[in-house]
Amino acid sequence: MPTFVQYLYILAAGLFILSLKWMNSPASARRGVFAGEIGMLLAIVGTFLAFDVHNWSWIVAAFVIGTAVGIPIAYMMPMTAVPQRTALSHACGALAAALVGTAEFYQRQPTASKDLHGFIIVALVIETLLGYLTFTGSLMAMGKLQEILPQRPITYRNQNTVNFVLFAIALGLAVRLVLVPTDTWIFPVFAALSLLFGVLLIIPIGGADMPTVIAILNSYAGLSACAMGFALNSRLLIVAGALDGSSGLILSIIMCKAMNRSFTNVLFGAFGQIQTSSAKQEQRNVRSASPEEAAQILEAATSVIIVPGYGLAVAQAQHKIRELFDNLTRRGVDVKFGIHPVAGRMPGHMNVLLAEADIPYDRLVEMDEINGEFPQCDVALVIGANDVTNPKARTDKGSPIYGMPILDVDRAHTVMVIKRSMSPGFAGIDNDLYYMDKTLMLFGDAKGFVSEIVKELPARMAA
Repeated sequence: MPTFVQYLYILAAGLFILSLKWMNSPASARRGVFAGEIGMLLAIVGTFLAFDVHNWSWIVAAFVIGTAVGIPIAYMMPMTAVPQRTALSHACGALAAALVGTAEFYQRQPTASKDLHGFIIVALVIETLLGYLTFTGSLMAMGKLQEILPQRPITYRNQNTVNFVLFAIALGLAVRLVLVPTDTWIFPVFAALSLLFGVLLIIPIGGADMPTVIAILNSYAGLSACAMGFALNSRLLIVAGALDGSSGLILSIIMCKAMNRSFTNVLFGAFGQIQTSSAKQEQRNVRSASPEEAAQILEAATSVIIVPGYGLAVAQAQHKIRELFDNLTRRGVDVKFGIHPVAGRMPGHMNVLLAEADIPYDRLVEMDEINGEFPQCDVALVIGANDVTNPKARTDKGSPIYGMPILDVDRAHTVMVIKRSMSPGFAGIDNDLYYMDKTLMLFGDAKGFVSEIVKELPARMAA
């Protein structure tokens, strides 16, 4: 039986690796999800076979509760709320790791001098520190994504100094626990500071940085699970946690690169404060158009690039976008989707929404590949994207988004932007794209406006 369990663990670890590999592409993402699920099932079965379980009641109760909560979340939560669900999942996973670490610390106290020494206590301290701060940090991220908390950074004087001092105190207590693990009174204080630091770490971060924050928190949760594997002597848990932690870190780096930002700027820069507009900016004129006029422009186009953003997610317009895509492609129009790495509220948010509407994967083109096509594009249709299309990122050295790679929609022959109003995006600055002569603002709800355009197009085809 031990040999069989080890084979199960090896197979599970291989499936975890393949899962990450396959989720690199939308075309193989479903296969990656199934591989990860099967790997986790094998890991759980192997664990049950490896240990002699004396009391199944707690395990069955947890299974029933988890199923009762998980199935409704999976089926009832809209795709637009995937970022919030992801943050909540990180919170639950991190809390589980932290609670296991807490239980292990107190369970080993009777023989602390033998069981809590050297590497084991270091692993437990890392596990609980990262687990607790990721738990509260993920809840704060979920609150911002759900707009329970303010989208803008919540800041106060000397905030970063306060955070660093609290973190230093927590690290000092951690060192004390490593040196004297029998000082049990330190552990609750250490855990409380970890929980508090998770809150203080996230509240000064604006909504624009939530994609990166989610990736960073994912990394923290994975590293906590990896440390738990060392504490429990579980090789499979070490592998799974290391994969989760490293992939989250790599994704964070990709997100920061996509915004031309550093980790320190994301975590401590309070990015997203509203910028004061000058009188000259407030008086700038914009051109607008009706659904009928937008339909005329699209009807005459031979190539269209659609740029989705968070506004598409809020309006749940992905299925109407599919109708527009089908209508235009039937007319022989070459339609592609330009995807910015940080569009939406989490990495891959736009890909998930468009995949739900069965947009062909080969029509979803990443920023680096699509930017070269904008100068030859007849129409760039921007739906709810703001900062990732702002030309100030290339021209205004004083802008908070200067240097951020953007989608070059301003280089298309005609630009149409569906947006509810002229309000700024998460970066808190005006978008110069909206004031260009080639730009037409289509004011209204994305789902409703696209629906009106779709209604106009068949009528013109019949004429």
